[in-house]
Amino acid sequence: MPRLTEYATGGGCACKIPAGELEEVLAGFGVTPPGNPEGELLVGLETGDDAAVVLTKDGTAIVSTADFFTPVVDDAYDWGRIAAANALSDVYAMGGRPLVGLNLLCWPREKLPYELAREVLRGGADIAREAGCHLAGGHSVTDVEPKYGMAVTGVADPALLMRNDAGRAGLPLSLSKPLGVGVLNNRHKVTGEVFAEAVDTMTRLNAAASRAATEAGVRCATDVTGFGLLGHLYKLARASGVTAVVEASAVPLLAGAREAVRDGFVPGGSRRNLEWVAPHTEVRGADEETLLLLADAQTSGGLLLAGEIPDAPVIGELIPRGAHPLVIRG
Repeated sequence: MPRLTEYATGGGCACKIPAGELEEVLAGFGVTPPGNPEGELLVGLETGDDAAVVLTKDGTAIVSTADFFTPVVDDAYDWGRIAAANALSDVYAMGGRPLVGLNLLCWPREKLPYELAREVLRGGADIAREAGCHLAGGHSVTDVEPKYGMAVTGVADPALLMRNDAGRAGLPLSLSKPLGVGVLNNRHKVTGEVFAEAVDTMTRLNAAASRAATEAGVRCATDVTGFGLLGHLYKLARASGVTAVVEASAVPLLAGAREAVRDGFVPGGSRRNLEWVAPHTEVRGADEETLLLLADAQTSGGLLLAGEIPDAPVIGELIPRGAHPLVIRG
């Protein structure tokens, strides 16, 4: 069988358009229809949150998102599972529950057999089934690179909605999954080594963490994906008008992640993340290796929460806004 990662110029969420460039492209966009629209837009483009949220006239919050990317692993079934879990994560990050997903598939049909595409879709279907989410069709196109993901619609209680602009000083910061899948996936792409812990992490749904967070009263959260912990935390701190302090030694890492950085397996997306946040960050004692791991582009990463839940280590806190939105302590 061909190695799927050989057909991808990028890898997973590391292939995202850089955050700073994307913000320039999206500046001024966002459409609210004239007249009397069917619902009120609660979350749109303004803070770069994980999903759009519309409040319907009957009081239901509809959560809508889409996410797809190139292969991060060579196993087609695992890639499908990872991509589906990643797409569903945006709904969980808002405190919602996914209802229905639509497959998004780009396939180089003259290069890769359809049996691999079936495996990708099977992986996505199994994750949707695990999440209790309907999967109903989707869209497919011929492409030079394989890409897969989902458009997902979910629902949330508007009173329990989690958003990235609701942080306040005095709240702890917790992270529900370890970092390092970006550098490990890059190593896998180059060497073929398989990292089972990374695959397990990427295919694990954020459903339990989301449920625990809403039950604990957490109202500020985001998921950690292509812009890395530092990129997503910068967006949260900026939107909330606070400074986020990260204790680097408290951040959980996957086995082998630090070694992958030392051996040079750092994705370009991770380096771009660090370049983007560097002007907005005060570093106190953290070395470049640590900073690259904190900026590592994650695929299907964990929830970053302004609050505490079981099984999610506290990695820092929010404090009143200082000279920089981010402070990293080594």
